[in-house]
Amino acid sequence: MSDPGPEAARLTLREDPDGLLCTVVEGDLSDDMAREIAAACKGLSDSGREVLVLSDTRRIGTISSSARKVMASEMRAVRFDAIALFGASFAVRVVSTLAAKSVQILTQQSYPVQFFETEAEARAWLL
Repeated sequence: MSDPGPEAARLTLREDPDGLLCTVVEGDLSDDMAREIAAACKGLSDSGREVLVLSDTRRIGTISSSARKVMASEMRAVRFDAIALFGASFAVRVVSTLAAKSVQILTQQSYPVQFFETEAEARAWLL
């Protein structure tokens, strides 16, 4: 099975019964997708609830420089509690770590970001 191209890129966002914000990106992460993720995180943060993100990165494609800038800019007002990513390639781990660090620097807030092989491991760590 090949990776989806830009025309087939898809974002799935949902809050599960445990209160985790679950994200799945299939294909390249666009600026609009980055804005949607940021808005969902901001909504949780503004409500006063914990912002615990469970991100499935098994089928993510490229995370462009502009999408990283959108995430950093739009997430300045978000108070994260923890982020767990699973299934990430080495390249996605590097880019995700850099993006998280830039948000942490901009917000002057530190929060844990961890990578896992499986969803079960990531979910257990968050809960």
